[in-house]
Amino acid sequence: MILIYLQETQAPTMNPTLKLIFTITFFVGMASVVLSRFYIYFEQAYALKYKRPFFKNTIVFKKELSDTQIRLLESEFSFYRRLNTKDKAIFRHRLATFIKQKQFIGRDGLVPNNEMKTLLSATAIMLTFGFRDYLIELIEMVIIYPKAYFSEINKTYHKGETNPLMKAIVFSWEDFKKGYHIGDDNLNLGIHEFGHAIHLNAYSNNDVSSLIFNEGFKELTNYLQNHKVVRENLIASKYFRAYAYTNHYEFFAVLLENFIETPQEFKSQFPKLYNYMRQMLNFKYAGY
Repeated sequence: MILIYLQETQAPTMNPTLKLIFTITFFVGMASVVLSRFYIYFEQAYALKYKRPFFKNTIVFKKELSDTQIRLLESEFSFYRRLNTKDKAIFRHRLATFIKQKQFIGRDGLVPNNEMKTLLSATAIMLTFGFRDYLIELIEMVIIYPKAYFSEINKTYHKGETNPLMKAIVFSWEDFKKGYHIGDDNLNLGIHEFGHAIHLNAYSNNDVSSLIFNEGFKELTNYLQNHKVVRENLIASKYFRAYAYTNHYEFFAVLLENFIETPQEFKSQFPKLYNYMRQMLNFKYAGY
């Protein structure tokens, strides 16, 4: 009896209020996990059915560009000029965020200035404007050379490249500018290299925008594989430069250049491919 009494008196008792708090916390945590998993499933199902994210923009603290950067966009970036007022504000917020998060590095004596940072970053924001996850996590550094640079890796001169191992995208500023001075020749270094970055980033991520991109590219390639006549017309038209047929990555990057620079001709010649590109990028802005 004495032993039993001692055991009873030594047994800890939990405060009823504390016990209630622990119980509520446990069930709230479990509910959060279940709801989170359900939402992921729901959003993926929604994205696969409707080919777009359930929601695209979540701006908590809005960022803004300087007056100089805004004037630069208005004068140099035609895509921005064609956006409506609401989308322009979203574009500026995304651009300011991108510039802040990336490291800009000059080579061969070049010091990255406001124009370089703004126009290079605006290219990335334009291409990912239909994405929810628009920052291209694969890229942490934007490296800029004054002109074409010599690569010790393959012993040749480069105008640009995307290096996922270094988390870097590289440009010759001279050649980047040429791509925008002639806006309808389907040759744009900025679009091409950021196209590679978007493609590689989508393959290494599982966010909803990557899911839409990957599914769309799969549909595009399956369509071409199953339609020999379209493949033959694609090559015979010479609308896409021959470099497109090097591999899947170059194919997408070249298609992207044409999609952005000559959308009406693209849509007229290859409407099915145009729609696949538009779907992959969720690109429903500025008349595209």
